[in-house]
Amino acid sequence: MNQIVIPSDAEYKALGEYLAHSNMRRILVVCGKSCDRLRIGQNLDDLTARIGSEFVRFSDFAPNPDYSSVVKGIDVFRTEGCDSILAIGGGSAMDTAKCIKLYATMPPGSDYIHEKIVPNAIPFVAVPTTAGTGSEATRYAVVYYNGEKQSVTDYSCIPSAVLFDPTVLDSLPEYHRKSTMMDAFCHAVESSWSVNSTDESREYSRTAIRLILENRESYLNNEPSGNRRMLEAANIAGKAINITQTTAGHAMCYKLTGLYKIAHGHAAALCVAALWPYMLSHRDDCADVRGVDHLSGVFADLAECMGAQTPEAAAAKFKSIVDGLGLGIPSVRGDAEYVLLKKSVNPVRLKNNPVRLDGDAIDTLYHQILGE
Repeated sequence: MNQIVIPSDAEYKALGEYLAHSNMRRILVVCGKSCDRLRIGQNLDDLTARIGSEFVRFSDFAPNPDYSSVVKGIDVFRTEGCDSILAIGGGSAMDTAKCIKLYATMPPGSDYIHEKIVPNAIPFVAVPTTAGTGSEATRYAVVYYNGEKQSVTDYSCIPSAVLFDPTVLDSLPEYHRKSTMMDAFCHAVESSWSVNSTDESREYSRTAIRLILENRESYLNNEPSGNRRMLEAANIAGKAINITQTTAGHAMCYKLTGLYKIAHGHAAALCVAALWPYMLSHRDDCADVRGVDHLSGVFADLAECMGAQTPEAAAAKFKSIVDGLGLGIPSVRGDAEYVLLKKSVNPVRLKNNPVRLDGDAIDTLYHQILGE
């Protein structure tokens, strides 16, 4: 679907005009408790005075949103008579808002996660506050149900409009600034080599990679232009994985995040930095039906995007960028952790990887990722 980009201005006039034009009169705002410190949070009352729309805030969700939080949000949406949704935040706020949107029109009391999703016309606008997940551009949401991670998927949960306000990144801590950038970078790289890639997705990947490389110093220095462009890059990388899904880099990173308490983008960067050269040297184990020549062409295209002379140099440049950020490598506490890591890899995501990976390969990669 085509997503409208709402211009960011000092008084949020364009946002107000869009909300009024879309007849969003009583809006559920799914946001973190720190929203009031952001310019958009401070402007909600002004928007009410200017266009008459009312905002009902919902912040009762965890960093890893669970099903009960979504149910609470649906109850608030209904009891407050809301007609639309505005999500302000990172991946957790976006995932919660997406699920509320999908489930709000289902019969009350339903076990929503097991009901068939029927697309609805509830207006939905997103304001991402991190330049990483690209969640505002994808059909995917994650929610924990009875303690188990569940993926919810439907095109109708993609926001119809998005606003990029670079000021939301002004107070982003340095570690999260680096790790979210690398999440977007990994999305773009993994999408480019995914077995599900298309001409459209590869163009999104190219654009995102170039934007990240061209603007990373400005972004890391917290300059407005770099912040704005990185928000755009993350969104475009999100559009890429919306088509292709992620590959082994993400399949291998999730347990690293939970086991060592590091950020998702940090874990993904470590995985992709090891995976990329491994695949280059094992491309004869190609799992893409388009064949080895196609895969070699993808690696050559990635090299061009990275400004590198060869695919090997492109992989080395990526690792150099990761190393230069100083994110660090977790310390392994014994062989049992390698067994745990290997068992954690989701085989579904491995099916998207262009080079076959068996248990031995995954074990080898984890040893490389963790510096052994």
